[in-house]
Amino acid sequence: MKRTSLIINIVLALAVVALYILHFTGNKSATSEITEGNRDTEEIVKGEQSIAWVNMDSILSNYDMYFDIQKELEKKGRNMEVDMTNRTRAFEKEMIDFQDKVQKGLVTRSVAQQMQQDLAAKEQELYVFRDELRMRFSEEEQVMLRRIQYSINDFTKMYNKDKGYEIILSGSFGGPLLYGHPANDITKEVIEGLNKEYQKNLAPKK
Repeated sequence: MKRTSLIINIVLALAVVALYILHFTGNKSATSEITEGNRDTEEIVKGEQSIAWVNMDSILSNYDMYFDIQKELEKKGRNMEVDMTNRTRAFEKEMIDFQDKVQKGLVTRSVAQQMQQDLAAKEQELYVFRDELRMRFSEEEQVMLRRIQYSINDFTKMYNKDKGYEIILSGSFGGPLLYGHPANDITKEVIEGLNKEYQKNLAPKK
């Protein structure tokens, strides 16, 4: 299954590269015919290019919303950890108290058995609570990551209304985009626009 996924990713990567080469080879030929002599130039006129790309790693590394959400997640994670730690310590205290009473003979055998059963039930509840915390944190993490994803997608659509690109590719380390011409890299513009839009939405409305 992993090998199949790897083959699919390679095929997709090659297809993207082929599309990129065919497109810009065509553009270069057309430009050469018009300018009659500028065959060696690598500059691409913005109005003529229909494909752009962004470096998603760079966007996440410089997106204010990503850092704010990361801080929020860390805070929630610490609160959950404190809650779990307090419950664990309370259980450990009960366990020590139980062992002390049994060793000193302060409880009957039947009472000791009942206390032991109660502690076993509390221990199981503690494990269940721990798993619930992990699941809750994972769900909140996914929700917040989707918020980032949708904000980037929505902004890109709004940004492209003026630019008119036919395709905007997303490149990241290990992703299908193997190469993108620097003239078509709109990462910096997208980062600036994303942060401007995010800060505008954070500002209190008058």
